Amino acid sequence: DAGAIGFATSRTEIHRTNTGAFIPTLTSSERELMALAEVMRGRPWGVTQLISDCYLTTDEDFARTEMDLIEEFARVSARPLSFTVQQPYHAPERWRYLFDRVADARSRGIDIKPQVATRPIGVLEGLEATANPFLFCPSFGAVSQLPLDEKVAALRDPALRARIMIEHAELMAAVPEGLLRQLSGGFDVMFRLSDPVDYELDAGDSLAAEANRRGIEAVDLAYDTLLEDGGKRLIYIPLFNFAHHNFDDIAEMISSPNALFGLSDAGAHCGAICDASATTSSLVVWARDRRHGERLPIESLVHGHTQRGAAHMGWMDRGVIAPGYLADINVIDLEALACRPPRIVHDLPAGGRRLVQDAAGYRETIKSGAITFENGEHTGELPGTLLRGARSLTA
Repeated sequence: DAGAIGFATSRTEIHRTNTGAFIPTLTSSERELMALAEVMRGRPWGVTQLISDCYLTTDEDFARTEMDLIEEFARVSARPLSFTVQQPYHAPERWRYLFDRVADARSRGIDIKPQVATRPIGVLEGLEATANPFLFCPSFGAVSQLPLDEKVAALRDPALRARIMIEHAELMAAVPEGLLRQLSGGFDVMFRLSDPVDYELDAGDSLAAEANRRGIEAVDLAYDTLLEDGGKRLIYIPLFNFAHHNFDDIAEMISSPNALFGLSDAGAHCGAICDASATTSSLVVWARDRRHGERLPIESLVHGHTQRGAAHMGWMDRGVIAPGYLADINVIDLEALACRPPRIVHDLPAGGRRLVQDAAGYRETIKSGAITFENGEHTGELPGTLLRGARSLTA
């Protein structure tokens, strides 16, 4: 009632405390969730957003019971609900079952939408980033806290490199399939980032493929790559939405009229993920540059990033260029549109790090009729205000 836009909860084992413990919402009972749904029922606005392991599981019964719970929450609350859907390597077709369940629920008047990404969801690995393939090697750990220039110098030492390679081999022999193994040794889906970044990944450009062409070990190439640019080089590794090493399934997901565009971490996980460019890359890849499949109409992409999401949230005063709507507009030069490589900066309190990424091709960004950016430069205008609750069209 004070203006919150909705309710969010997590039902995934991925989300843990800083000690590694599961967060309490993981095991929230159906009774507890339905009590919250009842509170939302009858409200003039309010949405639910959640993440569940239903998209990750290979257990058919678990996927079914989680979707039953999600559907029941949306039915009882009588409010829109969206939930995370991604494509993991070990369950590449699970998303299709979830989409089928959504379509069935919507046919019965239950407002559920899968929230999907317009590109693979990945992690950026580097010597200054949160993760890199050698993070769990003790000899790397011994130098990991050094200033970057000293760290690079130490890692160039042949003796230290040899010890790290031995430890990495031991790690890979001991670690089972899963996220840690992927981050440490998934060289077949690790990529250098070009400038501008080409987000339509090609398995032939992976570190493993490059190493094979050069007749060297992929682990050695990864080590050398991290030392490039004075240790500032980043490696991109997609963890979701690249199970078949192409973008065909993403195309199906984002073309569904039931799906919401989302899942772009621009501020969270600030030493590992930088998805602030997700909107830009979607126009570049899908509307202009796609090489390995059909392009998508730019109109549908813009709609997905604007009115579709706004309407779901209850913000009916934006997302359309028409009289009476907010004048929130990006004026772009489509041919010049590009994503620059992400980079690490240390501008958080106490020198904390974060990943940032620039984009080219935006001539003007207009918020409520005021030009806030021109050719990437801030104009000094600050027209934004705190947004509370739903918004109706005033005209």
